[in-house]
Amino acid sequence: TKGVPMGGDLRAAPEGKKPTFLVAALKDPLGANLDRYQIVKGWLEADGKLNEKVYDVAWSGDRKPDAGTGKLPSVGDTVDAANAGWTNTIGSPELSAVWEDPDFDASQPAFYYGRVIEIPTPRWTAYDAKRFGVKALPGTAMTITERAYTSPIWYTPGT
Repeated sequence: TKGVPMGGDLRAAPEGKKPTFLVAALKDPLGANLDRYQIVKGWLEADGKLNEKVYDVAWSGDRKPDAGTGKLPSVGDTVDAANAGWTNTIGSPELSAVWEDPDFDASQPAFYYGRVIEIPTPRWTAYDAKRFGVKALPGTAMTITERAYTSPIWYTPGT
């Protein structure tokens, strides 16, 4: 086949082939820029144990994953909590990539879904503090990192 939409089922993989995903995301025109696009993979082992792994597949800026941990550095934070604002000087208005599952095992049932993460923005507590002219209680979170999720794509061996 030529592709499977979100919510679809991948057929059994041809010998030696791995699933490849084309992913793309655009920011909300009035919202925050995008930090990264992740693929979350879950798979079932023969003993019934469910596993999950998150892959960073596209990201803004020239950041590089850490050589030791594979983790991507933070995008940064432009939130001005006192004024309940932020700037789109970090992140990207769009992200896209082609990604192939490096750990694919054709014998294991699996699912994949996309997760897009925005740059940090003010949380509702920052907006309320500004509007009512009050100081937030110590320890109150003033920023949030919004996320959007796709529907999963399912892989079942032998189908």
